[in-house]
Amino acid sequence: MVEAVVFDLDGVIVDSEPVWEEVRRAYVAAHGGTWQADTQRRLMGMSTGEWARYLSGELGVRRSAEQVAAEVVEEMAQRYAQRVPVIDGADQVVRRLAARWPLGLASSSPTRLIAAALAATDLTDEFQATLSTEQTERGKPAPDVYLAVARQLGVDPTRCVAVEDSSNGVRSAATAGMTVVAVPHGSYPLDPDAQQLAATVLNSIDELTPQVVDRLA
Repeated sequence: MVEAVVFDLDGVIVDSEPVWEEVRRAYVAAHGGTWQADTQRRLMGMSTGEWARYLSGELGVRRSAEQVAAEVVEEMAQRYAQRVPVIDGADQVVRRLAARWPLGLASSSPTRLIAAALAATDLTDEFQATLSTEQTERGKPAPDVYLAVARQLGVDPTRCVAVEDSSNGVRSAATAGMTVVAVPHGSYPLDPDAQQLAATVLNSIDELTPQVVDRLA
């Protein structure tokens, strides 16, 4: 029996992964670093501290991790102030599921950007628990954020359905013991092992209905 549904934010409700890639790629180039072919895939799911250290250390950006985090998040906040790229139909999907189950949000975005995205979509009150990996010890693919959201909801993780788009997100939710619905972004397909961890893979978020969740139970 499903007792709660936990959403990711980036790539599930907000089409922000391309924006993150554009902003961080430009930042790396502007500060002497070198973007690698697998960089975006590695970054997806990392907490703010983790990706800031990665850019500063592994990619050779000539800024401290603290500076990287502050400056990149500020650029993202400015982008969101202009427009939050909401995925078509995602807000309606959230509301439909909120009518049936308590909802949680387990996101790798900074708290500041989560608040901006939920306010822009008028979804803030639909989630009973909202958490950023900034507030956990480890980012995805570690299960920390999903386990913490389940605790806040007062629900066993094995009674939760998680909605994810990235390979690291799928790994995180599955490791937490949740049943995973994957909705991969067309530009960032799932790795084979992550695809196998997902209970079902949808082509778009508007395919996620209460009936799909019921079948997973």
